[in-house]
Amino acid sequence: MKNQIFHLFMSIFLIMMASACGTDSDKENRIVKDNKKTVEEATEEAKPEKMVIWEEKGKADALKPVIEGFEKEYGIKVVHEELEIAEEMHDRLRRDGPIGNGKAPDVVTFSHRQVGQLVKEGLIQEVKVEDEVTDAFHESSIRAEMYQDKVFGLPKSVNTSVLIYNKKILSKAPETMNDLYKISKKLRKENAYGFHAEWNGFHDAYGVMAGMGSYVFHDENGKFNPSDIGLNDKHAIKAAAYIQKWYKANLIPKGDGAAIEKLYSQGELASFLGDANSFSGKKETGMAPLPELPNGKPMKSFLEVKGWHVTAFTKHPYWSTKLVEYLTSDKQAIQRYETTGDVPPNKSFSHNKLIKENERAQALSIQLQYAEPVPNIPEMNKVWRPMDSAMNRITMEKAKPKRTLDEAVKAIKKE
Repeated sequence: MKNQIFHLFMSIFLIMMASACGTDSDKENRIVKDNKKTVEEATEEAKPEKMVIWEEKGKADALKPVIEGFEKEYGIKVVHEELEIAEEMHDRLRRDGPIGNGKAPDVVTFSHRQVGQLVKEGLIQEVKVEDEVTDAFHESSIRAEMYQDKVFGLPKSVNTSVLIYNKKILSKAPETMNDLYKISKKLRKENAYGFHAEWNGFHDAYGVMAGMGSYVFHDENGKFNPSDIGLNDKHAIKAAAYIQKWYKANLIPKGDGAAIEKLYSQGELASFLGDANSFSGKKETGMAPLPELPNGKPMKSFLEVKGWHVTAFTKHPYWSTKLVEYLTSDKQAIQRYETTGDVPPNKSFSHNKLIKENERAQALSIQLQYAEPVPNIPEMNKVWRPMDSAMNRITMEKAKPKRTLDEAVKAIKKE
């Protein structure tokens, strides 16, 4: 009797095990089939004979060899047109896209600042790629291309502010703002200047504010909260007071960009905060990451990202995405850098020997670690005018930082 019960129990056990194994096997087969089906569905999109890409003016030399490589690999003809990257491209996309007359491009390039507005207008679509694709870029550059938790482009180049200095005056770049302040005080006695930054405007001033702990909009798990503005918190006020200190001591020269560049060229200005792509100085010009602030933290800077985007009007979203992936791959990023000097945000570039051979690229690569993307939500457009006005009053009119920043934030919320 015991043997019968034992054999009965074992039979039931083996049946249950077989069923379980069969279930797992069936599940795995279903997953494989589902994944295969997803890939098949994605690639069922008919391969187009031709695709159209809009590039920014002056960059075609870098684009042509990449297009040739894509055409050879995928057998798709790609034609390009050069336009001004901001207003002209935006206006043309608004006009030609909805008409459906075949003039709308499949892929376009824009600054990340425009992403939120482009999405709201229905001009670009989400770029659906594998994690391994986005993981190839520095996180900040991908974050810049995101809106409402979705990726709407892949980054092709990045830029931010660096310290540009005259090696004839400074044997090496100052590592701290305290050092630069002392140098500036000394040079003023010689009727020269040690440093210039457009701190009378918000773009440059934000680097000090962010470095001291402030923010534009609070970042809540990857989403900006436009109702939570930090530009008049205690950190921003402290930063504004520090900036004002330089102006009260008459250490910042006045004048527009041409006047500042003239001072620098004549050897009357030792250093200035500038766009890494905007100054083609002589061999005695050096570039370095921005100096450390008095609080021991790096001075931050606004990050500018240019990316490739799939338009909402393309009839070939799968192949358009393939083109965007190809354009931003590690190999093509290096090729673009060698042709245009545009620094790519690809992680692999940080370890490339080209970085060590180029002082500008090295300075930019280091500063990018402390750069924050300009918020790409439409509400950012409300920030510039009040904050530019506030910083102008704080620096030029010696207005009280707290009251002035409070008024600026109030104005931002009203707009």
